[in-house]
Amino acid sequence: MRKRCTIGDGVLDCSMMQGIQSRRGPLLGGHRFFLLFVFLLATLILFPYAEASHFGSYAFRIIGSFAIIVSVYAANVHRGLLLFAIVLAIPALFERIVLPQVNAHSFFIFNSVLTLVFDVVIVVVIFRHVLAAEEPTSETIFGALCLYLLVGFSFASIYGLVAAFQPNAFYLDPRTNLHSVPDRFDFIYYSFCTMTSLGAAGITPVSPQARSFSILEAILGVLYLAVLIAGLIGAYRPKYRA
Repeated sequence: MRKRCTIGDGVLDCSMMQGIQSRRGPLLGGHRFFLLFVFLLATLILFPYAEASHFGSYAFRIIGSFAIIVSVYAANVHRGLLLFAIVLAIPALFERIVLPQVNAHSFFIFNSVLTLVFDVVIVVVIFRHVLAAEEPTSETIFGALCLYLLVGFSFASIYGLVAAFQPNAFYLDPRTNLHSVPDRFDFIYYSFCTMTSLGAAGITPVSPQARSFSILEAILGVLYLAVLIAGLIGAYRPKYRA
C-alpha cells in the first residue's frame, strides 16, 4: 500500500514526490560527460595561446587543470580506484601548469609516463560507463566524444615519449614551422590530424616507432567513429515530453 504525503490541505503521492526530487537532483551530476567535453574542447582551443600571451597562459592552465579534475569526477570511479586516480592526476596537473619542454630528462619521462597512465585509466573507466548504458542518452554520446578527445591527448603523450627517447623521430618542415624541435602542441596537432585521417602538414614521422604508433592511431580513429559513435547515434532515441 502506497504511503501518502500531506502538503497543506491536499494529499500528494509519495512516489510522485520522489520522482520530482530525483529530477531536481544535482545539475552537474547528470551532465558530467558534457562538462568534461566542454573542458577538453576548451583545452584544445586554448593550447596555441598558452605561450603567446599572459592571459592565454593563465586561461589555459586554469582550464587544463579543471579538465583533469573534472575527468576524475566524470569517470565516477569507485573508492578503491579513486585514490589511485587522484595520485596519477598530480603529474597531469603538473604538466598542464608548468608545460615542460619535450626532452630526454628522466623527470620529464617519469612525469609523462604517469600522465599517460592517468589518461589510460580515465579512458578505460569512461569506456566501461559508455558500454554499460542499456539505452544511449545524450550523456552517453558526450561520454563517447570525451573518449575520442582523451585518446587524442593520450597519443600526443606517446609521441612525446617517443621523441624524448628518439630526438629525430619526427621531422618538422622548416617551410611551415617557426621552430625545429617539436613541442607538446606539435604532437597534439599531429595526433588529432592523424586520428581524423586529415594528415598533419609540416610534421612527418621518421622513426619506425613513430610511424607504427601513427598507423595504430589512424586505424583506431576510423574504427571508433565508424563503429562506436555511429552505433550510439543510430541507437539514440531522444525523449520528447508530452
